[in-house]
Amino acid sequence: MRLLLSLRYVMLVASLGAALGAVAMLWEGCAKLVQALRGILVAGEGAGTVISLVMGATDAFLFAMVLVIFAYAIAFGFVLDLSAEERARLPAWMRISSVGELKHTLVEVILVYLVVDFATDVANGDHHLAWTSLVLPLSILAIAAALRLLSIGHGRPE
Repeated sequence: MRLLLSLRYVMLVASLGAALGAVAMLWEGCAKLVQALRGILVAGEGAGTVISLVMGATDAFLFAMVLVIFAYAIAFGFVLDLSAEERARLPAWMRISSVGELKHTLVEVILVYLVVDFATDVANGDHHLAWTSLVLPLSILAIAAALRLLSIGHGRPE
């Protein structure tokens, strides 16, 4: 039994991988912001290019946030055994008690990411949007509705 319980530490590899991915996305976001500032200060880029770069940076930062939440939730929710006092000192978003709660939190954050990603795609577009451009926002709406229904079904307030 002790051997089986020690296998939970394998999940730290997934947590570390998510944390490294977050660092990579933070680096990418910072690089896009530097490029936007360089475009304003040096190259005299137009507003459209700068907006596109800033939206892309925001997109990268949000994805990094998703990965950070995932890494912390795995580490502090399922691997590391914390006392009640230590657990109470953690921020609320790090106190994950079940896989269902982790999935719910991740879907919420991913929805925010998808909205920003769609806004970035619209800001990058130089042409009129086709009706097929409605696929992503309709998908976001459907995922949000399903999440809301699941929240109601499990007695969560929102």
